[in-house]
Amino acid sequence: MVDRILGVYNANGGLVGEVRYIVGHLLGTVSCALCDITHSPVRRKREWDALVAELDVRVDLRHLNELDEREREAVGHTAPVVLVERNGMLSPLLDAAQLDALDGSVSEFGRAVRAALAELSR
Repeated sequence: MVDRILGVYNANGGLVGEVRYIVGHLLGTVSCALCDITHSPVRRKREWDALVAELDVRVDLRHLNELDEREREAVGHTAPVVLVERNGMLSPLLDAAQLDALDGSVSEFGRAVRAALAELSR
């Protein structure tokens, strides 16, 4: 019943976007709880890749500047956010506060996503 999960970072992609995020993160002016969940300081976490492989739904990750119009509209000004797509409609699954509460933990993210998906199927 779920077509995909879309995680949206609070950052732009590309070299300039990545450098701006890293500098802002080091200065404490920018944060992204989803970045902390999916990436270590150097690369994507292996634990993240394992989680995505075991979920029964497609998981896409996008930077703000990589969103199409429909995705941008669904995100609004709430990044980072995790959306769920069902029947062509995007809606929030986990918001920024919920992602912050996971404290960068991939396993806690997996639990939160599974719980939110189970709630949707009720």
